[in-house]
Order: sequence, then structure tokens, then C-alpha cells
Amino acid sequence: MLFLQLFYFLYLEYYFKFNSAINMKAFRLLVFLLIAPMILFGQRPTVNAGEDRDVVTGGKTYLSGVIKSSADKITWSKVSGPGAVVFSHADKKDATATFSAPGEYVLQLTATEGAQATSSTLKVSVHEPPPAKRLDVVYTKRYKIDSKLWSDRLKTMIVNWIPWCIDQCERTDLTTGDGGIDNFIEAAKALRGEPHNKHKGYVFSNAWVHQTVESMCEALMVDPQGDAEMIAAQAKMKKTLDKWIPIILSAQEPDGYLQTAFTLRDTSKWHQRWSPERRGNHEGYVAGYFIESAINHYTLTEGKDKRLYNAAKKLADCWVANIGPGKKTWYDGHQEMEQALVRFGRFVNDMEGKKSHGDSYIRLAKFLLDSRNGGSSYDQSHVPVQQQYEAVGHAVRAVYNYSGMADVAAETGDKDYQSAVLSLWDNMVNKKYYLTGGIGSGETSEGFGPNYSLGNNAYCESCSSCGLIFFQYKMNLAYHDAKYADLYEETMYNALLGSLDLNGKNFTYTNPLNTAEGRYQWHVCPCCVGNIPRTLLMIPTWTYVKGTDGLYVNLFIGSTINVEKVAGTDVEMIQKTDYPWSGNMSLVVNPKQTKAFTLYIRVPNRATSKLYTTFPQVSGLESLMVNGQPVPVKIEKGYAVIKRTWKKGDRVTWAIPMQIQKVTADNKIKADQDKVALRYGPLVYNVEQADQPNIDQSLGNAPLSLEWQPNFLHGIMAIKGKWADGTPLLAIPNYARLNRVPTTPHLPPNDDKQAQKPLSVIWMKK
Repeated sequence: MLFLQLFYFLYLEYYFKFNSAINMKAFRLLVFLLIAPMILFGQRPTVNAGEDRDVVTGGKTYLSGVIKSSADKITWSKVSGPGAVVFSHADKKDATATFSAPGEYVLQLTATEGAQATSSTLKVSVHEPPPAKRLDVVYTKRYKIDSKLWSDRLKTMIVNWIPWCIDQCERTDLTTGDGGIDNFIEAAKALRGEPHNKHKGYVFSNAWVHQTVESMCEALMVDPQGDAEMIAAQAKMKKTLDKWIPIILSAQEPDGYLQTAFTLRDTSKWHQRWSPERRGNHEGYVAGYFIESAINHYTLTEGKDKRLYNAAKKLADCWVANIGPGKKTWYDGHQEMEQALVRFGRFVNDMEGKKSHGDSYIRLAKFLLDSRNGGSSYDQSHVPVQQQYEAVGHAVRAVYNYSGMADVAAETGDKDYQSAVLSLWDNMVNKKYYLTGGIGSGETSEGFGPNYSLGNNAYCESCSSCGLIFFQYKMNLAYHDAKYADLYEETMYNALLGSLDLNGKNFTYTNPLNTAEGRYQWHVCPCCVGNIPRTLLMIPTWTYVKGTDGLYVNLFIGSTINVEKVAGTDVEMIQKTDYPWSGNMSLVVNPKQTKAFTLYIRVPNRATSKLYTTFPQVSGLESLMVNGQPVPVKIEKGYAVIKRTWKKGDRVTWAIPMQIQKVTADNKIKADQDKVALRYGPLVYNVEQADQPNIDQSLGNAPLSLEWQPNFLHGIMAIKGKWADGTPLLAIPNYARLNRVPTTPHLPPNDDKQAQKPLSVIWMKK
């Protein structure tokens, strides 16, 4: 570095000597004054220790500092922390560190060049590992909804949105990006050696067909309770499944491989499966969605129809036979197969017994993740996944990746995986997370920006919300901690529930917090269209999880759901509540046999993310009773714990405090400085131009109040107040936004969204 600077100064001297009237003695004196300290003391290096991270005890963290200079000496050292730190190579920028005790540590990387030294620090949070045994999945099976909000949302999906997706998938006149069931028909012809048409749309266009199949299966598990429109829509879905399933299976290749884009490929360009040169062909992405659709088809038919299940096993076996140690090393550019394989492996083991070969699918998922290296941060392949501590790249790919990693960590107990997923969760939730539970600022391609860069013209793709719900859910399974359910509830109610309009006829691909355009019927890349309903309709899975000693209540939705195999018996759970409009809950516990087990009821914490502060603080329980008698409140990891012998008809009632809260953001989030948002329970609120002409003004000091409006926006609890100019303020839940603005058939072209005046905003001026 010093040599280059001397060369540059000599060049300048030569240039000025012949091209300028500059005083050469003065110039040489200046050069001497600049260079002399560098010669005597060296140049101060630039150092970055790396991203803050988490690690579990007994595990190690991978240090990879960045030093921009030719340092003479490099040193890692402990600055603070409750225990000892052992560095594998304290004199190298790439090293590992292990910790003797849990707690908060600060590590320092120092680089010295000559007499100049520069240091950089990073924080490491050391945790106890998760429990040795994860919680168990409650599979989505037939259930009944008894909730004003959720009954309405499910009906619009079942009556309007899913049938619309079916119709779009059956169209044959779509050309841009789209391709539906017709691709399976043509692939089957190709496999039979018959004349066939080319593949339509993106290479991943099978995905929304598989998602729609899964959505139909879930929709058919919802009890219509005599609703004629729902019954008619479900009848259409039954006929559609009867028609589609043979078509889809006819496109599966003899060894189990399934992707119509490959079967119908241009063989001059796409020569083989799983090619490293063609990671963008989404082979695992579409295969994963097919496998996941098979799970819910199996549960819909109670295992009586195994066509999709057996085809999914055949597909997974095909991948196991070709990819793995001693075979092919490969990973997909768009993750999905990883979490699908673990989800399916668990399911196969649960359906067929632990001696089945579901574990081979879990091992393959880990191998696919382990193979990610030497690529790009865009698809999270820049470094091994065990060494990833910052959420980067395409947000959907990222959370699918992290969800798969959390699954592998829970199944294998791998400490590197456990440490990485904790770090990624911490970075995302505490540095890159929107108040709505959305992720992805869009500063990179459909992805994450730098820490604390959370502009309100956010991208927040609907698919990333789906993936984030899965990721938080997997963390809940692994750590038995209610905070992860708090967050997936937040994402569900705010970022995802409002991605469809209230009539279920239009959706939005992105979910910015300041919105300047309405929804649309379809999208040139319809990857979200089936993902939204297939995620929202898994209510039994999100509501309950099982432990070895009992049952966890994660969501509060009026419903009747049967949970199998709790302490050796099945338990019917009947929730009665109008949450999120009030905090009063009632739960009837109906075990088939009188049994002793523990019931864990989530006690919501609205302050999990360090990015946001709410006032007043609202937490805890107002009351907790069993059969009308108060019981002591014991809280473990965010759950109220009730241990007793349960019999049919036992009723648990509880109340959580609910009041309007004002939210402020961390000062590091520049977009939200001097601004305030409103929330009530899990719901974040918007103000819209449809209700007040000027939403670009300060919130007034008048008291805020709640008002139930049963005939407004399908029934909402509105927040009323005053603006600074004294005019009335009306705020509505974020999910109900943009229901009174024009919609379009497709996403409208617009290159200047930020210049438009917002129609709806969450953050208001203080």
C-alpha cells in the first residue's frame, strides 16, 4: 500500500513539473509531511470484526474479519463476558471461538501495521442449547371455525380466491410468466412419445399449481357449517382434484422426477438434471411444493387416497438416489425442497413409524443445505450456512433457507446449525424487521437491505411472509418458546392476512407500509397466489403444538380442532373468543379419556423485537381460571402452565389485557424518526385517505378510543382520535387497507411509486 502511494506522489510530481506552475519545493514538503508518518509509524488499517451473532454453549462461532491493509499483526481477544473464550487461531482473521458459559460477550479484532493499530468489535450472545426433543406437529385435519374475523377471511378464500386460482391455472391463453395445468398435459404427451407443445411460462410455473392443490386440500378440511356458497365452492374443488391429480401424476417421469419445464425443455440448452450451471431452474422449488401438497392431500383423505403421497415418496426417493455423499453435490438457487423434505420426512415417520425411511429425506435436506458455498449472498450460498449470521439476499429464498436450517437443527441437534439459526433470527428480528411482521426492504433484488434500513416503501413480498411464518414456527418447535409464536401471529395478522382484499378477489405481491396503489387480480409472476391461502388455511397447525407432557396453545381463534395423541389420548379443543377484538378467551378441553397432562397457554408479548417500543406496555394475564376457579399463574418461556388431570368438559377461561398502544421505532431506523404508529393487540393500524384527506400531518394529543363498527370493512374495531389540526382521525387494521381504491387485472406498471402520494400509511408524524 505504501509503495503504491509513493508511486502516485512521484507521478503527481512528474505531472506538475511539466504541466503546472506549482511551487515544486512546497509540493515536495507536502509530500514529505504526508509520507513521513506512514514510513515511521505505518498506515492505520481498516478493520471489521464482522456481524454480531449468537451461539449455543458447546458450539463455536466462526470468525471471519475483514482487514483492508497489509497488517503486520492480527489479534482476536475477549473484551468482556462472563466466561472464558478460546480462539482456535487468535492471530488470524479467520478463526473460531468457543465460550465456557452463557451470557453476553464482546470480542475484538485488532490489526497492527507498523505503530498503527485499529480495532473492531462484535457482540456474541451465548445461549443454552434448545431442549433435546422438539415439539410435535399438529397436522391440519378437518376443523371448524367459530370466529367473525377468521370465518369471513376463510370464506372469501374458499368461495372466491381459490376458485379464481383454479380458473387461472386452467387457462391456456396466458403467455407472460404463466403456465398452468396445461404444462402437465404436454409433459405427459412427451413422456409417451407423442407430439407436444413447448413449456409455457417460467421454469417454476408448476409451483402455483401445486400450491393451489394444497390450498384446495386445506379448504376441503374446513367445515362449511351449512354455508351454501362454501359447499358449492368445495364441490368444485373436489371435482378439480379428481381431474388434476391424474394429470399431474401423468407428468411424473418413471424414476419419480417431476418438473414439466425439464421434461419439455429445449435439449440443446438444458442437458441434464441438477446442473450446477442451471441453478436458476428451480428444480427443488417446484419439487418441494409438490411434496408439501401431498401431505395435506393425505390428511384430507385420512390416508385413504395415497396417490399424491406415494408419488411424493417416489420423487423424494429419486432425489435421495441421485444427490448426496458419494453421489452428486448440488443445491438449488431457490430454496424450498429443504424445508419440504424435513416436513415430509417427519410426516412419513409419523404415518409409517420411526423405522420408515423418512430420515433419509431429512439427511438429504441437510446435505442440500451443507452444499451451499462459493455462490452469492442473493441465494444465501456465499458462505456455508453454518457460518451465516446476517439475513441477506432475496427475502423469500432466505426465510425458506432459514426454515430448513431450523428444521435440521431441531432434528439433528447440530450446534453449528443451532447457532446459525439463532443468529439469523436475531439479526432479522432485531435489525431488519418491519412493524407489520414483514421482511425485505427491497433495496436488493426482492430482498434485505443493510441493518436498520427499513424504508416504508418496503417490498415485503407476500411469499416472504409465508416463509417467515414457517421459520418462526420451526423455532417454536425447537425452543418451546412462545416468543416465536408471538411473531408468527404478528406476521399472519398484519403482513399476510391483508395480502388479499376483503372480498378475496384481488391480492398484492408486495406489502409496503406506505401504499400508493391498489391491489390487482393477478401478477406476471404469480408465485404468491397459492402460497397465501395454503399458509393461512393451516390453522390447526399454527394454533396448537404438542409436547411430551402436554399441549401448547399458540393462537387464539374461535374453533373446534381435534388434537391427536396427547398423553395417549385425542383431545377436542373448543375455543370461544372474539380475539383480536377483545382479550377474553374460553377453551373447553375434551379428552377422549381422562388424562393428566400440562396445558401451556401463550401469554402474548408485543415487544419481542428490540426495534420497536410500545406505550403503554401491555403484558401478562388479567385472569386465569379452570372451571370457574382461579388458578395460580405460572409462566414458563411465555406460556401460562396448567398441570392437572383433564376430563371432558373442563373449561379454561383467561383474559389478556388489550388497549391502544403507540409505537415508536429505534432511532437507527431513519424512515421512522419522529413518527408514531398505532396498534391494538396483535393488529397494526393504518390511516387512509379514504377516511381523511390529509394523512401527511401530525397525530393530535386528543385521547384515542376504540369503536366497534360491525358494518364497516366486514366488521372492525376502529381507532378514533384527532389530527393535530383538530380534524377527526380514523385508523383501521392494516389487513383491511386498500379496500376502497381501484383494482387492476395485473400489477400496474409504475416506475415512480415513491413519487405518488400514499393512499394508506402506518407511520404518522408525532
